[in-house]
Amino acid sequence: GSQLERGILESLWLQGKSKENLSPSELAATRKTVLDELIDHAVLRLLVKAEKPAIAVSDMEIDARLKRFTSRFKSRGELEFSLKTAGIHDLQERLRSQIQQEKYLAQRTDALVQVSDDEAQQWFSAHQPEVAQPERVEARQIFIPTLDHPPEEAKQKLDQALVQLSEKKKDFATLAKELSEDPATKDIGGALGWMTRSRLPADFAAPLFDMQPLEPALIRTKLGWHLVEVTARKAAEPRSFEQAKPEIITALQAIKRRDAIGKLRKELRGSAVGIEIL
Repeated sequence: GSQLERGILESLWLQGKSKENLSPSELAATRKTVLDELIDHAVLRLLVKAEKPAIAVSDMEIDARLKRFTSRFKSRGELEFSLKTAGIHDLQERLRSQIQQEKYLAQRTDALVQVSDDEAQQWFSAHQPEVAQPERVEARQIFIPTLDHPPEEAKQKLDQALVQLSEKKKDFATLAKELSEDPATKDIGGALGWMTRSRLPADFAAPLFDMQPLEPALIRTKLGWHLVEVTARKAAEPRSFEQAKPEIITALQAIKRRDAIGKLRKELRGSAVGIEIL
């Protein structure tokens, strides 16, 4: 296929998507984005190549980026087949080039993303409700997905577990280890830690934040059945400027960097004389 078509396949693959799952409007938007990225890449590749000394990328950086992609695949064979389908022949080298270009853009925009204390204070004064510490709950769960099990079977198991809990025949940690299919929490008593409403799926957050502490109950989500117990709650509370300052500066820097990189990319595309995308 054409360079643009290959670029679209590769871009979607890196995001864990495919053309078949996109609407016509989404595909058109992806095509425009990828065309711009291909032009950027061609220009940046020449600029990065001309950098002296060369922009270094460590094996550790490549390995960290590589793990983001390989975690989506069940086996090495599945990864290699997917790479071949997407037309990617040397993923590590592709990632090295990507990281070099990101570093080049960062170097060119670092001076433009400084945030003063006055800027941070002005933003804080105008957005105090947004930086307040939201209501939080600490909870633990026993989870059985309905993707792999009939919903009624999953619910029955957790109903029985709830009875065992209420009758004190088994404790939560024991039941989590025996029944839960959440690998991240089953061996630590089902502990989910402290959570805010905005960081959770709506179908889990709504019933969770209505629960009273130490009153375990079942929650049904699109992922499956959860036996959940809220172990503690913290009400929403305001934060001082000094408490919020590091977070505000990071957010404002990210906005400035995004805008600076967008402007720089536009300038590069405008100077892309002789670049041809097939």
